[in-house]
Amino acid sequence: MSELIAFVHLGLRHITDLTALDHILFLLALAAIYRGRDWRDVLWVITAFTVGHSVTLALAVTGALRLPTPLIEFLIPVTILVTGLENILVRRRDRAPLGGGYRPVFAGVFGLVHGAGFANYLQSLFVGSIVVPLLGFNAGIELGQLVVLGLAGLVLAGVDRALALLRTPGATPSVLRLRVVAVSAVVVVVAAEMAASRAPW
Repeated sequence: MSELIAFVHLGLRHITDLTALDHILFLLALAAIYRGRDWRDVLWVITAFTVGHSVTLALAVTGALRLPTPLIEFLIPVTILVTGLENILVRRRDRAPLGGGYRPVFAGVFGLVHGAGFANYLQSLFVGSIVVPLLGFNAGIELGQLVVLGLAGLVLAGVDRALALLRTPGATPSVLRLRVVAVSAVVVVVAAEMAASRAPW
């Protein structure tokens, strides 16, 4: 039991550590377009991301899938960059393809990439059976994501309040749109710099 708890703690620390800025940025980019009342949509997207990274994590740590670390480290900020750009470019979710319902698929596919990044880290810690470390680490990652998303929700709500105070009443675009563009633009700039610094060529 102590080994399981140790790996839960390790996963939690890995996702919430500021040195894991890439994973935090990706969760922020995913959450940027939602409000509190959109919790069902958020749940679908985060579940898809969880499934995606859990699949790759399991495949990679069992040796069924081997991916070059430099490529994965480059692709992770690319997924953040693409998510941020999608946030900015899609002005009306109700007019987006499938009414914006493609976002869980989007998150699931990108979760595959992030799972490979987690796996490269976790694989170096194995000394025996992988079952307990894999379950514990994955559980810790999920708990960490909930912490990050909770904090992101508070930050986004704060941004909304600040923009509402600065915005002229009745002006367009809406506070939500301003927030999406502002947060996503910052995410895009940081992710682009990360991708450039990690480019494998």
